[in-house]
Amino acid sequence: MNSSAPRRDALTIDGPAGQIEALLEAPRCPDGARVAVLCHPHPQHQGTMTNKVVHTLSRSMNDLGMPAIRFNFRGVGASEGTFADGVGETEDALAVCGWAAQRYPGAALNLLGFSFGGMVAANAALTARPAQLVTVAPAVGRMAGLLSGRQPDCPWLIVQGDNDDVAPCAETVEWVNGLAPGPELVIVPDTGHFFHGRLTKLREIVVGCLDAAREEA
Repeated sequence: MNSSAPRRDALTIDGPAGQIEALLEAPRCPDGARVAVLCHPHPQHQGTMTNKVVHTLSRSMNDLGMPAIRFNFRGVGASEGTFADGVGETEDALAVCGWAAQRYPGAALNLLGFSFGGMVAANAALTARPAQLVTVAPAVGRMAGLLSGRQPDCPWLIVQGDNDDVAPCAETVEWVNGLAPGPELVIVPDTGHFFHGRLTKLREIVVGCLDAAREEA
């Protein structure tokens, strides 16, 4: 595990709706085998790439030796364009995944997202075909509609708080139980949607699960 502060580089990436504002955080000694792309919460509810859960996921990837790229969806921050109800944001995510593939040729893609960003990451995974998908408190109701019965063909971890009042835990459990094979679901006790006071636990779960999955591969 690499716990030292990562190098940070501000980026501008060409996207389908114009320039995409992004931030690359790379560990001092990356393993070179993997790269991560992270998607933020709903743009119309103050979601940006600086969200604390997204930041925590970025550092989790750095802990695992991965460069992590978080970015603002179209219309957020300095990213050009306007909100596109998850469809355009999926195109944004795929553009960032394409940039990551060029910057880190041969590296396996890890695709992550929180809330609305989890929905977008799952949808993008259908095309990007990542080695690993991680969604935290995904918007299951909207995600099911966007996926239209399809399921990403990759290992998939869902981390869900049991006291989530935005993406209810019961809905997530019911949806996962209807999939075959379903994603790995980790439910965090006494935890709300934004993981207030539980970010360290979230980091431990994500690092531990992905570390174990890599050892088994």
